[in-house]
Amino acid sequence: MSDKQLTVDERHEPSDCAETPKVETQAEGFQAVRDAHRSEIAEDYVELIQELIERSGEARPVDIAERMGVRQPTVAKNLARLQKEGLIRRERYRSIFPTDAGRALAEICRERHQIVVAFLLSLGLDRETAEQDADGIEHHVSDQTLAAFKRAMGES
Repeated sequence: MSDKQLTVDERHEPSDCAETPKVETQAEGFQAVRDAHRSEIAEDYVELIQELIERSGEARPVDIAERMGVRQPTVAKNLARLQKEGLIRRERYRSIFPTDAGRALAEICRERHQIVVAFLLSLGLDRETAEQDADGIEHHVSDQTLAAFKRAMGES
C-alpha cells in the first residue's frame, strides 16, 4: 500500500488528533453557541437603539433598517419580538424606547464589545478589523474569557 492509500482507521489515529472533548462537554458547547445565536439579534438591536437615542435623541425603525442593512419588514418583526420580550416599548408611528431591561442589556453588550475591541487592538489589529471581528465575538465569548482578555491587557 502506498503512503497515500491509508485506511480510514489509519487516517484517524487518536494520536494524530487533538484530544476529543467528552460528549457532555461538547453538547454544552454547542448549546451555548445556539443560545448565543438566538440572543445576537436582540443584543444588536438594543445596542443600536440605545446608540441612536444617545446620538440623535431617537431611534426610528427606518434608521435601524439603514444601520442594520435590512429591510423595514425585518426590523418590524424583530422589534415586535423585542417588545414581547420586554426589552423595548413603542407606540405606533413613534420612536422606539428601551425598557430598563433593554438599557441594561445594551450596556452589557457595549461593555463586552469594548473589551473585545481593546483586546484585539492590543494584538496589533487595525481598528476597522477589530470592530468588525468584535461584532461577532462579543456574542459568543464567555465571561471567563472576557476576564482573561482584561487580565492580558493589564486591567482588573
